[in-house]
Amino acid sequence: MSIARLAGNLLSAATLLCPASTAHARPDTRAMTCAQTQARIKRDHAVVLTTGPDTYDRFVRQFGNECDWPEVPISTTVPAKDGECRVYRCEEPVDLPDR
Repeated sequence: MSIARLAGNLLSAATLLCPASTAHARPDTRAMTCAQTQARIKRDHAVVLTTGPDTYDRFVRQFGNECDWPEVPISTTVPAKDGECRVYRCEEPVDLPDR
C-alpha cells in the first residue's frame, strides 16, 4: 500500500471518529458530585452539561453576566452522582401581577 493511500485511509478514519468523540466531550452531571458540578460552572462561568440520556442545558453562575437581557439566572436542579444539585440557568423572569 502506498504512503499516500495509507495517509488517506487514516484521514478518513479520523474524520469518522471525530463526531463521535465530540458528542461524548460534554460533561455529564450524573457522573459528577454536586460539588464538582457547581465548581465546574463557577470555574467556566457558563457551561453546557448533559443532564440525562437525551438532555442537556446551559448552566451559569448565580451572580454573573452570562445571561442575555432580559434573561436572568433562575434556580433549578439537575441530577448528580450524590443526589439532586441546585444550579442556575438563564430564563426570562416571571412577571408578577400588580398589587
